[in-house]
Amino acid sequence: MVIAIDGPAASGKGTLSRRLSTHYGWPCLDTGLLYRAVARTMMDQGIASDDMDAAARIAGALDPATFDEKTLRGAQMGEAASVISALPAVREALIGLQRDFAGRSPGAILDGRDIGTVICPDAEVKIFVTATSEERARRRWLELSRSGDPISFEDVLADIHRRDARDSGRSTAPLRMAEDARLLDTTKLDIEAAFRVAVGIVEERLSGRATR
Repeated sequence: MVIAIDGPAASGKGTLSRRLSTHYGWPCLDTGLLYRAVARTMMDQGIASDDMDAAARIAGALDPATFDEKTLRGAQMGEAASVISALPAVREALIGLQRDFAGRSPGAILDGRDIGTVICPDAEVKIFVTATSEERARRRWLELSRSGDPISFEDVLADIHRRDARDSGRSTAPLRMAEDARLLDTTKLDIEAAFRVAVGIVEERLSGRATR
């Protein structure tokens, strides 16, 4: 079974995916880290962010096992990854890696922007996680503040707005809710409440499987 969890930045989809991974014992892939890793490598090598050939080459050689997540989760990397993820060549280079991960048995969980629409359109469970931009900015600001990143709430909110516009407006694999996805608005939900709703959605699907 594939659980595809999509949604905008800081909606809670990553935390929710990790909770589901622990609950079911299935591997989880934060696909956003793939784009962050490409951006980080390009920055480290002094490569321009619009160099599609270099970006595709780097994407094709990624090894998620080597990622330094603390480095990749900074505010700067989120903005850089949003730029890199709009490059069609990069998205194409990463499709195989993501689909191979989705093929793991007995199940896999992937979160991102286009899992349910492009990477795994036949996923048995699709959840689109969202929240208001203000609430998402508040969560992201708190996360960055706790990690020692000196950024203002206003700057985080502006970043959220830029990323939303870029992610939903790109020509290749734009952020959108799959027609057969279940909407999970976490604006007024804490992680425990959101987790319970998500488990209910998955269990409903598993129950349907068992009665066939």
